[in-house]
Amino acid sequence: MTHTAGPPALAPLLLRGALLSPLKRPRPDADFPRTRLVLPGLRVDLARLAAYERVCGFPTGADALPVTYPHVLGFPLAMRLMSGRDFPLPLLGLVHTSIGITRRAAMPATAEYGLTVHVEGLAPHRRGTEAAVVTELRTDGGSEPVWESRSTYLARHRVDGSAAPQDPEPATTNPQDHDPATPGTEPLPVRAEWRLAGDLGRRYGAASGDRNPIHLHPLTARLFGFPRAIAHGMWTVARCLAEHGTPDATVVRARFRAPVLLPGTVAYGAGGGRFELRGGDGRRLHLSGEARPYPA
Repeated sequence: MTHTAGPPALAPLLLRGALLSPLKRPRPDADFPRTRLVLPGLRVDLARLAAYERVCGFPTGADALPVTYPHVLGFPLAMRLMSGRDFPLPLLGLVHTSIGITRRAAMPATAEYGLTVHVEGLAPHRRGTEAAVVTELRTDGGSEPVWESRSTYLARHRVDGSAAPQDPEPATTNPQDHDPATPGTEPLPVRAEWRLAGDLGRRYGAASGDRNPIHLHPLTARLFGFPRAIAHGMWTVARCLAEHGTPDATVVRARFRAPVLLPGTVAYGAGGGRFELRGGDGRRLHLSGEARPYPA
């Protein structure tokens, strides 16, 4: 384990990851960093939390962290691992494909926590290689995580058709990789329609610290092949869960299907514990997920 005195600054990590990206040769059997980064004595910045709650639609002022907020706390440590020389996937072009969250109890915003982040492993994907990154949050002195997540990130590259899995999901037995919805299924009942402003990526980036250029401005997004800036995937999950609601002890699974262009209009659908985000015409599926009580 490697202990850190505080969360690292994200901008230098993004720069380091960008500079090292051309040197990476991703493949599912590559070695990956085994380091567990540990940040003890973590306290939440309440002003930053309130800004996050406002941009995501969570109620402000409650003494409990939104179910997605620990991802924001752990993201700098995850970026430290994924931007490193020993991480085999290039940071540029890396796509967040899914997240599974388990929260075992309500988490006071004023409590002290210990944060741990590590790379769980690599897996073949029909479009390249996926890495799984695990984040855990413990109450001060607690031995078991009160919150944990498993995110998958895809590096697209040419694959051998005989070796690549035929199913679009990575070969894994982890129960958090269960896919709650499949593209082409009947849309869920529409509960709300949201018009997203062009500056949403900048506002979420300011609240979360994730200032990836694909989210900030049409010009910087075009450098990476997008016609306009796109919404953060974790904003889409957070906004849906703010609308959906979650019990104190909950399991959330979500899969990112297609980018949300900004500005734009999206339709939020929900039913039977499932939720989704589609384009305003209901045809394109951007996000599918589910939220269940824990234990499931």
